Amino acid sequence: MRADFFRKYRLWLLLGLSAVVRLLIAATTELGNDEVYYINYALYPDLSHFDHPPMVGWFIQLFSLNLLFSSELFIRLGAVVAGTINTWLIYLIGKAVHDALTGWYAALLYTVSFYTFVISGIFMMPDAPQTLFWLLTLLFILKAFQQGPGKISSGNRLLLAGAAGGLAILSKYTSVFLFAGIGLYVLIFDRRWLRMWQTYAAVAIAAALFLPVVVWNFRYDFVSFSFHSERVEVVKTVLRPDLFGIELVGQIFYNNPFVFGLIVAALIAFSRKRLTGKPAALRLLVSVALPVILLFLGFSLFRRTLPHWTGPAYMTLMPLAAYYLRSISTRHNAASSFPVLLRWATGFLLIVLTGALLQINEGWFLNKGIDKSSGKRMGIKDITLDMYGWKQLSTGFSRIYHSDTSSGRMNRDAIILSQRWFPAANLDYYVARPSGIRLLTLAELERTHKYAWITQDRGGFEPGMDAYFFSSSYDFADPAPLYKDYFEVIDKPDTIPVFRNQKLVMYHYVWRLHNLKALPPARLDGKDVAGKK
Repeated sequence: MRADFFRKYRLWLLLGLSAVVRLLIAATTELGNDEVYYINYALYPDLSHFDHPPMVGWFIQLFSLNLLFSSELFIRLGAVVAGTINTWLIYLIGKAVHDALTGWYAALLYTVSFYTFVISGIFMMPDAPQTLFWLLTLLFILKAFQQGPGKISSGNRLLLAGAAGGLAILSKYTSVFLFAGIGLYVLIFDRRWLRMWQTYAAVAIAAALFLPVVVWNFRYDFVSFSFHSERVEVVKTVLRPDLFGIELVGQIFYNNPFVFGLIVAALIAFSRKRLTGKPAALRLLVSVALPVILLFLGFSLFRRTLPHWTGPAYMTLMPLAAYYLRSISTRHNAASSFPVLLRWATGFLLIVLTGALLQINEGWFLNKGIDKSSGKRMGIKDITLDMYGWKQLSTGFSRIYHSDTSSGRMNRDAIILSQRWFPAANLDYYVARPSGIRLLTLAELERTHKYAWITQDRGGFEPGMDAYFFSSSYDFADPAPLYKDYFEVIDKPDTIPVFRNQKLVMYHYVWRLHNLKALPPARLDGKDVAGKK
């Protein structure tokens, strides 16, 4: 009786439990560098932005009620909701590939992947909306292809796929590979779809949805496209096997080694024609995913890439892996609801996730601290400190700021000055806004990104203004060589300590910069930030 109940409601139990876990993590962990930066997409909405299209900002606006609720939980709520819906969508895709058990395995694979459970399911990154609309597009296309060309319902699904795919590209540029993979499948396996007007209408719908991004880029000399093309352009002739190894290991880890191994085994079985059933669905998944994975592995032979760029591709292959797992389980009369491999994958996820949370919040594993006299760290660099200590900094600076303004040491309209987009975004969210201070940046566009526009929106610089400059023992920068030509006086810094588990782990340094004497240029690539000549 209990087993029957679990089989009937297991998907809903999985959706509920995974959502609760992700909500708890979202609410109790400070935001990362990227997440605090994307809040600016919601604060300063536009047709597009320097780094990415606008969808991540719209998600933050929607789920925080236009930042009426601005805690970490509400900033990340859109990612948690998208991740929950995605688990259901990938179940439907797996079910369409073969049956409900395949869908269930696909949902489990989705849940135990670091990329889908954490990176796109908790963190508020462009990947959160991208994966949602990517899976919607796949589902619509898969359903249409299974019905066959010439039917009204399949044509309507093509149009829906075009709309969902357009929203995916509005989330992240790499979603264009989704259309490329679908096109590859059509050209190789089923050219009948080229005779349907809905095929071209779907592409037109996606292009129309993406048009505002093109308009924005045209206005700013295609600065966003140039930025991303430089990130992947192959200009080096010397092979870098070390970067390839880093990328491959990153892909294995991000997708969970057990999930990665199962996907590789499924691809081998597919290539050897050992997977029977619905070949069209399996070919579609492989056509979409495999070129993306191979492309970025190829890029990594020449320059640095990031493992999460291939995350949607591995997600696409999860239904294929689920079908392979179902096939081998059935073959051995062991088609359980929770196969051994998935138990190991779940255990690996829980161990690493628990360890990461303990390290971020308690420093259990890398908590050697720093030398009190020099501020230098003892032991290896602890990257988890990127997501810790900002609230302590906010409290410490609030005391300094109120003392300075009440004593007249600093003007009440003093700004916080930063020289790149991070930690500018962290300082903006955790320090500047709680104290009611403007944060401005002063550096080249490649370092400030959207803050080049934000600085102008906030009024820019004025003669005589005072500024605070922040640095830390983990990411030290001295303002003197940066800004000595702009300010008359730069005081010695105050120090704000950060403790974790009662151990000193970081110093934040706060400089006072007095009397701005030279105004920085307010132009961007030959245009001001309003886009005028």
